[in-house]
Amino acid sequence: MTTAAAPVSAWAPLRIRLYRVLWTAQLTSNIGTWMQTVGAQWLMGSLSRDPLLVALIQTATSLPVFLVGFPAGALGDILDRRRLLLISQSFMLLSAALLAALTLGGNMTPALLLLLTFAIGLGMALTAPSWQAIQPELVGRELIPQAAALGATSMNIARAIGPAIGGALVAAAGPEWVFALNAVSFLGVLGVIALWRRESPAKVLGPEHNGGALRAGMRYVRSSPRMRTVLVRASSFVIFSTALWALLPVVARRHLHLGSGGYGLLLGAVGVGAVLGAWTLPRARARWNLDRVVVGSSLAFAVVAFVLAWVTIVPLVALALLAAGYCWISINSSMNASAQIVLPDWVRSRGMSLYLLTFQGAQAIGAVIWGVIASAWDTRVSLTIVAGGLTLAPLLAYRWPLRTRPIDVRLSDWFPEPRLEMRPAPSHGPLLIEVQYEVPPENADAFRTAMERVGRSRRRSGAQRWGLFQDGAHPDRFVEAYVVETWEEHLRQFQERYTRADEMYVQEARALVREGTVPTARHLVFAYNR
Repeated sequence: MTTAAAPVSAWAPLRIRLYRVLWTAQLTSNIGTWMQTVGAQWLMGSLSRDPLLVALIQTATSLPVFLVGFPAGALGDILDRRRLLLISQSFMLLSAALLAALTLGGNMTPALLLLLTFAIGLGMALTAPSWQAIQPELVGRELIPQAAALGATSMNIARAIGPAIGGALVAAAGPEWVFALNAVSFLGVLGVIALWRRESPAKVLGPEHNGGALRAGMRYVRSSPRMRTVLVRASSFVIFSTALWALLPVVARRHLHLGSGGYGLLLGAVGVGAVLGAWTLPRARARWNLDRVVVGSSLAFAVVAFVLAWVTIVPLVALALLAAGYCWISINSSMNASAQIVLPDWVRSRGMSLYLLTFQGAQAIGAVIWGVIASAWDTRVSLTIVAGGLTLAPLLAYRWPLRTRPIDVRLSDWFPEPRLEMRPAPSHGPLLIEVQYEVPPENADAFRTAMERVGRSRRRSGAQRWGLFQDGAHPDRFVEAYVVETWEEHLRQFQERYTRADEMYVQEARALVREGTVPTARHLVFAYNR
């Protein structure tokens, strides 16, 4: 009889000094960011009466994610992540300080305000992928779910109290002091990262080229069933659930007849629910599998949407928003952790940048959809449709189940050195690699199945095309063929990207070949130089 392991504490990552100090500094910076948004919107309203310009403040903050989010992820994998974080945090500090100085001197214009807000958003877009990618380095892979929940908690706490502090400070002293405090808030993160003595992993072949790095990142995500599942499940939830953030101000004003103070309390209820979620999630994950936690949270969020649509009793709505905060952090931290766990170090920034881009895109699309429906019909209609959409979560889980079997994404040291008479130049290509296997008839079906996993592994690590062929004249002979862009890219496959999970898939297939035979490989180099 075995005893179930006790769930790891939700606060376990905070016992690690470096993570604790960095999390505290990031919380301070997040609060400053939300204060900055309030100050910029208020200042734009003073500089211009055009409501479009006020709305463009939010656009200037979020647009950089769509413009540079994926390239920023590639930079996080190519360059030293610590150095990239230092550069991006310094850039945001200088932008916020310049914004404060120009406002204090009375030299601010609508165009300058949008430009500097865009600059701060650009720094955030550069920071986010590398910030996500360093989490396993800070806490270890076993504490990634807890770290993801704490990261989401930080953002929700900041979302709850940052606007309130920013609004009060704007009223008391003016927006320039909000901008100045936001600039100061970056100092904590800068200081901690500057003191962090990170050992950057050595790259045998040097840094990847920008274009090749982007293509490799896309190939990895496209060829990773687990990563694709995370993106589908996360986006399907966020498209519906973002209606809460988009329509809650309307519900508070029109349905509940609350002022700005009451609206702030409702946001605070969401923040409290998020903190409770981070505290209790480890117990829920220890008791139920990941899919049950995600599906249960989606169905509970559907109930919250229905309550927002039809209930006008403020205490009941506040209780529902507590549940909303819990469900939001439950699903988003689960998806975030699932993405981080499945990504090996060489592509983690790129993979997380695509995750964040999908998340932000789903929020933007969802806000437009539910806003248009609410304008054309009614807020209640929009939220009711949202509730109905979220109840489809069990069907999504059936079609795209979240797999939790551990994957060993550590770098493998197994490298079958090619034996070539000629030595291609690093940029020479493409290359056609053929591997021949002798497989007895009784193992043929199992071999085909095993090679499907090998094929995905080849594509994730760099193959542009892959196929498995059977010799018509000798049915026991199978030939695996795949194309790699350059000789350097092929070397990176095995020296920098080949994980222990990839090695396991190959060994499982090789275990099915005819006894006494060994697979043989040929490397066919393109006969003409480009």
